[in-house]
Amino acid sequence: MKIIVLGSGVVGTTSAYFLARAGHEVTVVERQDGAALETSFANAGEVSSGMAAPWAAPGIPLKALRWLAMRHSPLVVRPSFDPRMWRWLLQMLGNCNPASYAVNKSRMVRLAEYSRDCLIALREETGIAYDHRSKGTLQVFRNPRQLDEAQDDIAVLKRYGVPYALFDAAGCEAVEPALARVRGKIVGGLHLPCDETGDCFKFTQALARMASDAGVVFRNGVEIRRLLHEGGAVTAVDTSLGELRADAFVMALGSYSPLMLAPLGIKIPVYPVKGYSITLPIIDAASAPESTIMEETYKVGITRLGERIRVGGTAEIAGYDLRLHEARRATLVHAVSELFPGGGDVEKATFWCGLRPMTPDGTPVIGPTRYRNLFLNTGHGTLGWTMSCGSARVLADLVSGRAPEIDTEGLFMSRYGA
Repeated sequence: MKIIVLGSGVVGTTSAYFLARAGHEVTVVERQDGAALETSFANAGEVSSGMAAPWAAPGIPLKALRWLAMRHSPLVVRPSFDPRMWRWLLQMLGNCNPASYAVNKSRMVRLAEYSRDCLIALREETGIAYDHRSKGTLQVFRNPRQLDEAQDDIAVLKRYGVPYALFDAAGCEAVEPALARVRGKIVGGLHLPCDETGDCFKFTQALARMASDAGVVFRNGVEIRRLLHEGGAVTAVDTSLGELRADAFVMALGSYSPLMLAPLGIKIPVYPVKGYSITLPIIDAASAPESTIMEETYKVGITRLGERIRVGGTAEIAGYDLRLHEARRATLVHAVSELFPGGGDVEKATFWCGLRPMTPDGTPVIGPTRYRNLFLNTGHGTLGWTMSCGSARVLADLVSGRAPEIDTEGLFMSRYGA
C-alpha cells in the first residue's frame, strides 16, 4: 500500500520506519529541510515510561495558582482571544480528579512501557546510536509533602509492575553522586531504574537515514496546504509540489495537526504548550548528572546527553508563539545551578523552545478517523520521544489491518465522542 506520512518529527519518522518495515511504500512530507527540526530538536532527552503521567491531576488547579506567583514558575499562561485555548484549558481542568487521573495515567503507562520495549528492540536490531544511556530517572523531592504526593503515581507503577524505589537523600546520592555536593537541598526521591535517556534529534536523524535506505522517500522543504477528500476518503494532500496521492495518509504534524484536520470536520483537542530547554557543555563530569533528574519543585528535567547537559521544562500556554523569553532561560539555569553547580558551562548554553502537542487528558490520539484511509499519530505532549516507537508500532499495525500487540482502549479519537 502507498502511504503518505505528514511530518518528520520523531513520531512521523518512527511511523514511516515501521510502516516501511511492514511492507508499505512510504513517502514523508515535511516543511523543514530535514527530520526533527522542530519540537523533536532539543527536548529534555528523557525516555521515561515510569514518569508517564497526565498534567491534569488532582490538586493541579490549586498548584497552578501557586506556580503563577513563583519567580521560577513551571507554568506560564499568556491569555489570548483564541477560543481553542480556553476550551482546552476547561477540558484539562475537567480531568483534574482522581478517577480521570487514574484512567489517563494507566493508558499512558501502558503505551509508554510498550514503547520503551520497542525502542530497546530497535536499538538491538539496528545498533542505532543517539547518546543513549540506561541509568534510569530520579525524581527528587525538596520537602516531605512532595514525597507524600508521589503515592498516587506509585500506586499506578505497582499496578503495571513498573520497577521503582523510594530513596532518602543518601539513596539519591548513591544513584546520582553529584547530589552529595548539594547535600541538604533534597529529602528523597523516586527512582525508576528502567527509564532511559538519549538525544531525540540524533535518534530521529539516524532513523530517517535508515528509513531512507529501506526505501522511504523524504520530501523535505515542502509546504503542506490541505487534505483533499471525496466519498469518505482522503484522495491527496495539496502541497507546494502539487497534489500528492496515496492509498492512506498518516497525520503526524504535532501541534499543527488540528489545524490541518479542521477543514475535514475533524476536531481533536490538541493544543500547543511551549517548552524550553538549554543545552550546556559539561566542564566537570563529577559535578554533572549521570542520567536524568526530575526536579519536582520547578518541574524541570536535567539530563546527561554524552558530553552535554540538557535542561528542559516550563509549560507556557501561549498558542503558536515561538518567541524565546529570557525569564524561562533563567528558570532552567537556576534549576541546574541549584543541583549541579559547576557541572556545565551555563555561559555557553544554547537556548531553544518547541511546541508540545498536548491533549487535555495527556494520552495521545492514535488510530482511525471518520475517513477510512486517514490515520492519526499525534498529541503526545511532553512524551513524544518516550512514546514514539510504541505509537508507531500500533499505528503500523492498524494501517496494515493487524491487531496491535497492546490494548488500544482509550487511544483513539473516539474517546472524545468524535
